[in-house]
Amino acid sequence: MNNSKETKRVTDYDMQQLIGQVLRYGVLISGLVAIIGGIWYLFQQGSGLPDYGTFHGEGEGYTSLPGIIKGLGQGSAKEIIQLGVVILIATPILRIVFSLVAFGMERDKLYVLITLIVLSIILFSTFGGLSI
Repeated sequence: MNNSKETKRVTDYDMQQLIGQVLRYGVLISGLVAIIGGIWYLFQQGSGLPDYGTFHGEGEGYTSLPGIIKGLGQGSAKEIIQLGVVILIATPILRIVFSLVAFGMERDKLYVLITLIVLSIILFSTFGGLSI
């Protein structure tokens, strides 16, 4: 029997597996949410005929996260579909965050800096023009 303490270290392989799972499940979950929203949309408005002669702009529910959340509370199918799109957009951003953590655990300062720059650019371009 070995009395020494065995410490469980997260390896680079473990982080790559975790990142792969995040990407895989993120895409699956976003697809499922969008499909559920699409089915719900067909139940809500599937029997109506579209009016192609008149342009109807989209409201705030499709362009802001608070609008999507408000629409979800009201059971709107369009916002459920939009939530699927938001999850799909957030998936690679989450991958970058996990990569940042992995590089930090490896104490690789250069890659931490590069990943922080990439994450900052993506977050700024995603949220910079929005009024949340």
